[in-house]
Order: sequence, then structure tokens, then C-alpha cells
Amino acid sequence: MSESWEIKNFLEIRNNHLCIDSADTVELARDYGSPLFVFSESRIRHNIARLQRAGDAIPCPLKICYAAKAMSTMGILQAVREAGIDIEVNSGGELWKALNAGFTGEQIIFNGTSKEVWEIENAINAGIYAIQVDSLYELSLIEETGKRLGKRANVSLRLVPEIESGTHSGLQTAMLTSKFGMMPDEAFSAFHAYKDSPHLDLCGIHLHVGSQNPDPVVYSEALTMLFESMVRIFKETGIRLKHINLGGGFPVNYLRDEDRYSQEHQPGQDRAGHQQMLSAHFEPFDAIRAAWEQVRLKSTVTGSEHLLTNLTVLLEPGRSIISDAGICLTSVRNKKSRPLTESNIELHEQLAKAQRSKQKAGISFGIVDYESGIVSHGLIDEHWLLTDAGFNILLSMETYKWYYDLISADRPSAEHNFPYKVAGPLCDGGDVYFDIEGMNRLPDHRLLPENLKPGEVLALLNCGAYSLAQASQYNGRFLPAVVLVCSSGEVKQIRKRDSFEDLIANDIY
Repeated sequence: MSESWEIKNFLEIRNNHLCIDSADTVELARDYGSPLFVFSESRIRHNIARLQRAGDAIPCPLKICYAAKAMSTMGILQAVREAGIDIEVNSGGELWKALNAGFTGEQIIFNGTSKEVWEIENAINAGIYAIQVDSLYELSLIEETGKRLGKRANVSLRLVPEIESGTHSGLQTAMLTSKFGMMPDEAFSAFHAYKDSPHLDLCGIHLHVGSQNPDPVVYSEALTMLFESMVRIFKETGIRLKHINLGGGFPVNYLRDEDRYSQEHQPGQDRAGHQQMLSAHFEPFDAIRAAWEQVRLKSTVTGSEHLLTNLTVLLEPGRSIISDAGICLTSVRNKKSRPLTESNIELHEQLAKAQRSKQKAGISFGIVDYESGIVSHGLIDEHWLLTDAGFNILLSMETYKWYYDLISADRPSAEHNFPYKVAGPLCDGGDVYFDIEGMNRLPDHRLLPENLKPGEVLALLNCGAYSLAQASQYNGRFLPAVVLVCSSGEVKQIRKRDSFEDLIANDIY
């Protein structure tokens, strides 16, 4: 019987080891060292094809622009380009990387709240598809830059739709409280003020409803808002928009093993909202089809169907392309145990009783009378595993208390029923894989096979997005190597591990 986290022909158990696209992860960790990020080109292509199918739900072109901020290692950018989609960048640096990865200007859109003049210059000179404008001041800066260069800039105005989704507060980008975009009335005034500018092509409008959205209804709300804005712009200025940009935010199911996730938490914890967000899953095709049907009906009622012809719809997904395509391999470097007071014994007893009810082998946390629930010696041992992967390469586990499924790569088919406190290598008390804040967002323990030893390899799943992209050399830690398992089966290293010299490459002393 397969494990709940297995994905056929992608993430599987073979020869008693975890394999990704048939590549043995334990061997990869041995060959390239750990921590090690492993990405699957086939899974990237699978995820992109899933998004491209949303184009069948609408009668106009769909332009998909991968959000480079999710993971912008050059090998990944090239794999995305070769899969046949375009790209969204958020800085002059990402723009430079996109161009060097082979994307053309027509394939690039440029987001960001604080663009510098040199970034705007480079975007205009590259002839990119659209600069997404965040404010009236930025729009004036773009016009001024275009005039100085003697060129016309393609721009799309980013709106704040005041649409709330059920995602993490730090991932909400469509509310008035967020830092992104401009008020709709500001945007409408801009279309009036700049419609005759020879240095601006006001070609689109844009919004983003946030990341890891658990409810597809937000896309209907968002597309309706864009359509109504497009109609108003046409009526008031005569401008026919060439595109509307719906953003990204399609969710990834981080909880393929919800039963284990529930067992890892203390009983009675209220985590329903967080769990719903992490386990969210729906097809982009269904969300876009429902959204378009609502807009189609509205266009018929208002007599504005003509505005939907020759229109391109843009999406800018990141997480849904790269998250489950990447895993992080980490080695156990240290283990220890310490006595646990009775305050946390309830979890241990709950696990033991659950295992007995399933007729599984008992687990030894100390001398415990499971029948009466009495701890004979007043305390039991708590077991710790210290790994070589910390929040310097998995920052969201600290900032957002993000949950990544943790399994044994050495023994993936073994019972994952023994509770450990798992932590990283950083000299920081928050560098842990469990709940240390008391907010019940991360588990109290992580369940893994019993008797894990230093040297064994663990795998954090679904961590391809916003992990290495946010990494730092905190504590003088080397940033890890990255390998890509190609569709051909070849394992290709696409990032080398840092050296000592990399730690001081930009220092002057």
C-alpha cells in the first residue's frame, strides 16, 4: 500500500528509499551533501500543463507568467521557459536573470512597489510586456523615464480590490491594509490624465488576491472587479485594454498526510483555519471557468461583450508551479534526550493509545502504564533530532510557521509514529520544526520512525517555493547545492554549494 504523500511516477518508495523521478534521494544526499534541494523537471512541466488547461475555460488567449520570486535559480528559470510559459519579475535583478535565462522582453512582466529609475530604464529598454504600476508617483516616473529614453513604456496599473481570502495574513495582497497597488479611483484618474501620453501605453490593469488561497470564489470576485473596471475605463476614456491580469495564488496541498499532521498536535488544539489553508486544493481550470462565466453574463447584461474580444488574460503563479516540485534533503547530525515534565505527557499518552487501538507496536517513552495513563516515574524522555537544515534556508517555517511534511528518506515505508523534537543547526531558539510560539500553527512534535540515528537522511516535502529564494548565510552557513532531475532522467546540478570564499565574496577588509 502506498503512503499518503506518494505521487505516482514522481515521489515514490523504491528499494526502501525515497525516490524523486526514480532518483534515489539517499544517494543524492551522499553524492552532493546535505542540505540539498532536489527539483523535478517533470513535475514542473506537469504543474505548468495543469495551469495551461485553464486556457480552455476562456475564449481568449491566456498568458501564464511564472512568479520568479518563488524560486529563481537559473536552471529552474530555464526549465520553466522550456516548458513554454512566460515570467513575472519583481526587481531589476530578476529582470536581468530572466533575460539571461532566455526570456524575451515580450515574455516579461515587472511587479514591485519600490522600483528604482535604473530598473525602469532596463525594463523599457528591454521592451517588456508590461510594467505593473504600483502608484501614481511611479507612473509619473515611468513616463519621465520613457520621455528621456525616447521610448514608450507598456504599463499595467495595479488595483487594490479589497478582496479578502482565507490565507495567511502575511500572504494577503488585495486588502487596503496591504502595501500593494493603488485605489481604483486613483487608477481611473490616471487613465484620464495619461491617455494621450506618447511615452505610456496604458495597456492593462492588474490585481493579486494573495497566495495559497483556499477558496476559488476569490477569482470570480477578482475577475468581476477587473471587468467592471475595464468597462468604466472604456466608457470614460475610450481606452480598450489589451490585457487584464488576475495574479496567481492557486494553492498547494501541503497536508497529503492529514492524519499524521493531526497526531503531531496536542489534542484539542484549535487549528481548523490553518489546516484548511494548508490542505487547500482546487483546479485552476474550475476557478477560471466559474470566474469567466460570471463575467460573460455581466458583459451580456451591460452590452459590453465587445471589450472581451482581442483581450488577453494574464496569470502569474509561482507556488503552484514550483512548491511540490522541490524537496529539501537534510541529515540528522545530532540526537539527544531530556526529561519531560507531566505538562506535555498528554500527547505521548494519546499517541500510545492510538497506536494500541490500531494494534501497532507500543513505543517506549519511559515507564508508562498505558491502561491507567499514569506516568510511573513522574517524567518521561523527550527525544531530539538536530539536523543541518535551518530556517536560513526554510525561512517561512519561522516567519509564517509554515508546515512542511517531514519523512525519512532512508526509511520512508517504516511507521512514522515516534514523536521527536526536530530542530535545525542555527544558534537561534526559533530554529525548530515544531511549535515554540504557543499559537498551535506548527505541531508539538514531528512523527518519524523510531531509533533514528545521526547520518540518516530526512526529506522536507513541498518546499520548492519561497525557501532557497529567501535563504541567507546566517551563522556563516553555506547555502546548499541544488540538483534538477531532468525529464530525461539525468540528474543535473544547477547550483553549487557555497564555499568559504562565498561567505566573504563581497566583503571589503
